[in-house]
Amino acid sequence: MLERITPLLWLLFSAGGTLVAFLFPLHILVTGFAIPLGWVEAPSYESILDLVRHPLTRVYLFLLITLPLIHGAHRLRYTLYDAFKLKHKTVLIASLCYGVAILGTVFASYVLLIAL
Repeated sequence: MLERITPLLWLLFSAGGTLVAFLFPLHILVTGFAIPLGWVEAPSYESILDLVRHPLTRVYLFLLITLPLIHGAHRLRYTLYDAFKLKHKTVLIASLCYGVAILGTVFASYVLLIAL
């Protein structure tokens, strides 16, 4: 079965890598440098909460969390195969890597849909 979904996994891997490459530097710039150095005024808690409660922001945050998790799981899977010569443990490694990514996705869904 894993062979049938491999193209989908590669699609999610590339989408996660692209998202990380383009959006994470922007988030690091804003939250790590611009706000602490005073280049931008820090938003209030209420304005951030209102922003996060908007449906489009929730979709954006869901993708910002989920796609890098899948990207990381896929990269870790093939690193374990190649670097540590664990190709014979294919099903176990794939299950663990993608299982952690799925748990992270479920937790992100819970927080974004129910907890907020």
